[in-house]
Amino acid sequence: MAEVRFDVRLTPRGGSDRVDGVGDDGVLLVRVAAPPADGAANAALMGLLARELGIPRSRVRVARGITSRRKAIAVADAGADEVRARWPGLAVSTPARVGGGRP
Repeated sequence: MAEVRFDVRLTPRGGSDRVDGVGDDGVLLVRVAAPPADGAANAALMGLLARELGIPRSRVRVARGITSRRKAIAVADAGADEVRARWPGLAVSTPARVGGGRP
């Protein structure tokens, strides 16, 4: 399996850790109780997504938007179909591999 990416709109200090669904633009809407200080909201986000997907936390990372509310999330060793099945309507991409591949 490859890496899959999708965008998240994060609401820190949102009262609880939960996924609110997928927006009309295909972005996952997520809120966490943690504040946006010292990486706490990002850590809570990655932990929540890992739990929701049933995978280890180490496979989830913020690929873009560390300090922004809109983030690109990368999930290693995941299939786009399994991520879409979890959140129907989510816009998922699979970046092309660069180098190291067979011709």
